[in-house]
Amino acid sequence: MTLGVRRWETLRHSVQGVGKRQNQDWHDCQGSGSGTDPLVLAVADGHGSAVHARSALGARFAVDRFLVLASAFGRAAHDCHEPGRLTRLMTYARDDFPRALVHEWRQEALGHWDRNRPVVEEAAREPRPEEKLVLYGTTLIGAVLTPWLFVAWQIGDGDLAVVEHDGTLTRPLAPAEEDLGDETESLCGREAWRSMRMHWAPVFEQARAPRLVVLSTDGLSKSFASADGYAEFVLGLAGRLAEEGGTGVRESLPAWLAQASRYSGDDTTLTAAVRHPEAPPEASGPAAAPPPAEASAPAPAADTSAPPDPRTAAGPTGGDVDMERKTET
Repeated sequence: MTLGVRRWETLRHSVQGVGKRQNQDWHDCQGSGSGTDPLVLAVADGHGSAVHARSALGARFAVDRFLVLASAFGRAAHDCHEPGRLTRLMTYARDDFPRALVHEWRQEALGHWDRNRPVVEEAAREPRPEEKLVLYGTTLIGAVLTPWLFVAWQIGDGDLAVVEHDGTLTRPLAPAEEDLGDETESLCGREAWRSMRMHWAPVFEQARAPRLVVLSTDGLSKSFASADGYAEFVLGLAGRLAEEGGTGVRESLPAWLAQASRYSGDDTTLTAAVRHPEAPPEASGPAAAPPPAEASAPAPAADTSAPPDPRTAAGPTGGDVDMERKTET
């Protein structure tokens, strides 16, 4: 592989919901997208209610453990062109990876409980493991990108949006039926691995790899009056990135997410990866590219910080996108 070439550029930012005491979301990304240094993205949304009192920690544990496991999986996919290897990798990603992730998350949460037991009366009953895990309940969306493979997993709400090589938008992990109200699947659920959805997409030609991959918590999509508004936002984001590159989008992203958070009333987090079309095909070998450029949430430009109209909000298209204000529960 040509040294010094970034395959992907990453953007990420998180906004605490208005009136929230703590941001329950967590996010992270690492890697360049090469065969030996896969790009891994993840966002998690802790449930945040009183029965999930440690869910902000649960979200962080979920992202941290996902990054470790997904990075190892991505490196294992380096030789996926060997006969039968792709099928074995898919079986592992579908069946074994979710179990491993849930196990690792449970161990992290229970270990934290043991180190941080609340002070209770001596006669109080020790909570069962399942009761302890509820305190840390969280959703998770994670993805791994290599030159030959794009895989993503999701449990609970939030959104994975993909702008394909031809500019079409897909939401490959969207559930057949939306969750009702605030109910959602969770890593703290019994046999949570069974609720994890997977998107499997081998990349047989570099030119057909996705242009843009966006992971976001539900504070973003629920700020729009319809799914069309969210789709317009993502396509507008892709257009701005193609037109301006990452610099202008980095400056505007905090204000866009803050605006969305005001309408949804929820913490709002986005992590995205945009492909560099000029990245050359990769040859097998041990060399790895340097990590991608990363957005660290600079202050928004002055002209993007004006409060939105009560029914519309300016998004990355530069026009108005219908949003709806939701009441926080």
